[in-house]
Amino acid sequence: QVQLVESGGGLVQAGGSLRLSCAASGRVFRFATMGWYRQAPGKQREIVARIMSGTILNYADSVKGRFTISRDNANNTVYLQMNSLKPEDTAVYYCNYNQAWPSVEVWGQGTLVTVSS
Repeated sequence: QVQLVESGGGLVQAGGSLRLSCAASGRVFRFATMGWYRQAPGKQREIVARIMSGTILNYADSVKGRFTISRDNANNTVYLQMNSLKPEDTAVYYCNYNQAWPSVEVWGQGTLVTVSS
């Protein structure tokens, strides 16, 4: 089994920065896809960014140029550096682990990011 522990959320003013961390433990497969998703109040969960090993797979258009995803394979940790934050970035951010075979998908508990205007 894989467990995910997120940290780094909080309250920040517009234009500020935060860094989210997601530490994976257990039977972590290096080539599993890990990513960040977010869910704002009243909205569906949406993808923010995904990475597989050292290869960035995609970013949401709304965060391109402002957010950077990275992965420390030695420590099984994924980071999301968020710069130039906007009020519309306010959401609960979830870490996701997705392994194709055997099929394993795990979600973190979520961490709240609040951006004030």
